[in-house]
Amino acid sequence: MKLLSRIYNALIFTFLYAPIVVLIIYSFNDSRNRVKWGGFTLDWYADLFQNELIMESLWLTLEIALLAAVFSTIIGTMAAVGIYSMNGRLRSLMMGVNNIPMVNPEIVTGISMMLMFVAIYRATGLLQPGFLTLLLAHITFCIPYVVLQVLPKLRQMNKHMYEAALDLGCRPFPAFFKVVMPEIMPGIITGALMAFTMSLDDFVISYLNGGSTAQNLSVTIYSMTKKPITPEINALSTLMFGSVLVLLIVVNARQVHDLNKQKERR
Repeated sequence: MKLLSRIYNALIFTFLYAPIVVLIIYSFNDSRNRVKWGGFTLDWYADLFQNELIMESLWLTLEIALLAAVFSTIIGTMAAVGIYSMNGRLRSLMMGVNNIPMVNPEIVTGISMMLMFVAIYRATGLLQPGFLTLLLAHITFCIPYVVLQVLPKLRQMNKHMYEAALDLGCRPFPAFFKVVMPEIMPGIITGALMAFTMSLDDFVISYLNGGSTAQNLSVTIYSMTKKPITPEINALSTLMFGSVLVLLIVVNARQVHDLNKQKERR
């Protein structure tokens, strides 16, 4: 059974990652032919960094991802603290509300937010589809992931530590930042990395809420596929895959590190 299980897992991972491996290999192909190997080259990476449209989309993507990670981490951390302080029924209700955007199809979330932004723009002249609407959309769908990363750290923390700090004369806000914040910081960092990764990788919500003036990399790549695909796409996809892979490794490494620390304390 163990041998069959290993063979099954190997086949599944091969099916999942073989196309990505082929894409990475052909990003170094000297030929434009996507079937024939013409030798090793880095020209497509050089052409990629000289493409103004891709570079503008790259900087926009990084800017949106960074801002969305910062704001969603702040809001998500505050939300997690608020949910943690609620009683049982209300906490369960709020957790259900928090989980809705995660289980909801992205197309539904994207269309609903687009309709809301359009309604606000027609009524007030504010929130014209562009950079701001794209940023607000990314912050919105990143918040639940931050909450789910911070809340377990609050549950693991000894709640009497905060009360002890208050009894010793510390005010509520300084007590939170000096006592609670260091305890939940691993969850905050993990949530920020998750938010950054999710924002970096999003397409559906970005396509519906970015308008014509704010297009991130995923939307730009989609628009480029309507024309004959150049090997620059392979190079760009390889860099994006590598970036997301590094971030996921960092997130998982932090989680393993936190688990080891908890075992040592016990």
